[in-house]
Amino acid sequence: MRPQASLRRVLDDLGVTLLELVAGDPPAAQIGGVVIHDPVDEPALPRHALVLGVGVREPAEVAALLRTLGRHEATGLVLRLPVAAPQPVLDAVAASGVPLLGLTRGASWTQLAALLRSLLAEGDVGDDGPETLGGLPSGDLFAVANAVAALMDAPVTIEDRSSRVLAFSGRQDEADRSRVETILGRQVPERYSRMLTERGVFRDLYRSDQPVYIEPPGGLADFIVPRAAVAVRAGDEVLGSIWAAVREPLTPDREQAMRDAARLVALHMLRIRAGADVGRRLRTDLVSTALEGGTGAGEAVSRLGLADQPVVVLALAVPGIAHPDLIEHRTTGTVATGTSIGGTSTTGTSTAATSAALATERQRLGDGLAMHLNAIHPRCAIALIGDVTYGLLPVTAGTDGEQRAARIAADFLDRIGGRGQAVIAIGHVASDAAGLPAARAHADRVLRVLLGGASGLGGASSGDRRVACLSDVHAEALLMELRDLAAAHGDRPTGAVARLLRYDAEHRTNLVDTLRAWLDAFGDIPVAAAAMFVHVNTFRYRLRRLAEVSGIDLTDPDQRFAAMLQLRVMSRRD
Repeated sequence: MRPQASLRRVLDDLGVTLLELVAGDPPAAQIGGVVIHDPVDEPALPRHALVLGVGVREPAEVAALLRTLGRHEATGLVLRLPVAAPQPVLDAVAASGVPLLGLTRGASWTQLAALLRSLLAEGDVGDDGPETLGGLPSGDLFAVANAVAALMDAPVTIEDRSSRVLAFSGRQDEADRSRVETILGRQVPERYSRMLTERGVFRDLYRSDQPVYIEPPGGLADFIVPRAAVAVRAGDEVLGSIWAAVREPLTPDREQAMRDAARLVALHMLRIRAGADVGRRLRTDLVSTALEGGTGAGEAVSRLGLADQPVVVLALAVPGIAHPDLIEHRTTGTVATGTSIGGTSTTGTSTAATSAALATERQRLGDGLAMHLNAIHPRCAIALIGDVTYGLLPVTAGTDGEQRAARIAADFLDRIGGRGQAVIAIGHVASDAAGLPAARAHADRVLRVLLGGASGLGGASSGDRRVACLSDVHAEALLMELRDLAAAHGDRPTGAVARLLRYDAEHRTNLVDTLRAWLDAFGDIPVAAAAMFVHVNTFRYRLRRLAEVSGIDLTDPDQRFAAMLQLRVMSRRD
C-alpha cells in the first residue's frame, strides 16, 4: 500500500538530516498541505496543515501560534533550530496537540517546502488506488531510495544527470559532511562535482552499466567515506545515477543488487516523466468538467480535493489572444468576423511563429499562476482550457473571498511585471460544485471587459485594469452584451443619432462627437468644450446646431438616455 504522507512518514524520510522533533507526538493523520505562517495576513489553513513558522522565535509568540494552530487542527509547527522550549511552550504543545519541530541550520525554507510538497504530491490528482512498480509506490523515489539503502546497507541518494538530488534515504548521518551538504543544497557542491569530473568518475559511470567504486580523495576533510555509484539508464539514455556511501568495495552480491536497483529506479523515473504530462492532462480534464457542471462535476471536484470548500474561480488571459467570448455572441450564436484584439487579427492572418509564441506565453503564465496559487493554498487547481487559464482557489467560509482572490491575483501580476500584460478576472464564490459553472460565467464576463478594454472595446474605465471582479466592471459587461444583441439583430442607430451621423457624413462636421462630449461631461459646457479643444462659445453654437439638425430635446432625460445608450452601444462603423 502507498504510505500516507503523514508527519511520521515525513520524519522518517527527512528526519535527522533536516527535521528534529522538539516536543509533542506526531499524529498519524495525513498532512493536508504545507503553509508558510504570515503574522500580518489572515490564516487560510487546510485541515491538518503543516505550518512553517518562518521568523517565529519568541516563546510567547510560539505558544500563541500553537494555540491558534490547535483550533485549526494543524498537524505540526516547524521552527528554525535551536528552538527554545520553556514550560509555557511545552504546555501549549500539550494543550493544542500540535507537535513542535525544528529545521536544521543551513537548510533553507524553500528547500524544505519543495521536499515536503514532493512527498505530498503523490496521487494528488485522480488516483483511485495505489499503483506500484517493483512492490513500491509508483514514482515515489524516496521510498525507492530507502529500499535501495536497505539492500545496500548504506545511505543512498538518487541524482539526475546534473547531480541534482531527486531523493535520498535515511541513515544519512552515517555518511560524511559532504553528503549532508549535498542533501541540504539538493545539489552536489561544485567543488566535489568538478573533482569527480577531473578524476574521470562521470566518464566511467556513464559508459558502463557496472557500479563504479570511488575512493575519497586525499586532503578533503569533508569527503572521507568511499562511494559506490551506478548509472540509471532507459535504453541508451542516461537518466541519472544512484550513489551509496559505503565503507569498503562492493562484493559481487552487492554489485548485482545495485545493478538491479538501477533498473528499478529507471522505471520510477520514467513513470515520473510520463506522469507529469498525464497529470497535467488529467487535471485539465477535471477542472474543465468541474467548471462545465453536470453529473460528473461533483466527482471532479472531489478528485481535485476541493469538495465541501468554497471556491473562487480566476480566469487569466493575455491581450492579443482571442478569447472565444470576444468574437462569439453566445446569446444568438452569431460570430463577428474580422475583429482585431490587441493587434492580432482573428481572421487567421497571424503567422505560425506568432501563434507558437502566444501558446508558449500562455503556458508560461499559467505555470507561474499555478506556482503562485499553490504557495498560498496547496489544494488550488489550475488548468489551461483553450486560451484561458482557469484557477480554482479555496477560500475560508464567511470571508470576502472575491477580494482576497483579487489581492492574490494583483500580487501575482505585480511579480511578473509588464512582460506578459496579462489580465485576471475574478468570479463569484462558489459554495459547492453546483455553483462553479455560474462562477466561471461571471469570470468570463469580467474577462471580456478586461480584454476588450485592452483593445479599446471595453470602455474608457476598463483599459487600465489588470484585475477585476464583476462588481468592478458590471456596467461595461452589460454594455458589451448589448453590443452583442444589437449586432445579432443587425441594429443601426436610429432617431436623433442617425440624423446626426448622416449630417456629419454629408457636411464633414463633428456634431456626434459634440453630443458625446456634452453627455460625458454631464452637461458641463466648459468641461465638454475643453475635451473637444474648442472655445466655449463655439461649443454652445455646435450644441444648438445639433439640436436643430437632430430634433433632440436635451432637456428631456429619456431622450438624453436614449442618445447616450446608442452612442455607447453602436460602434462608429455602425
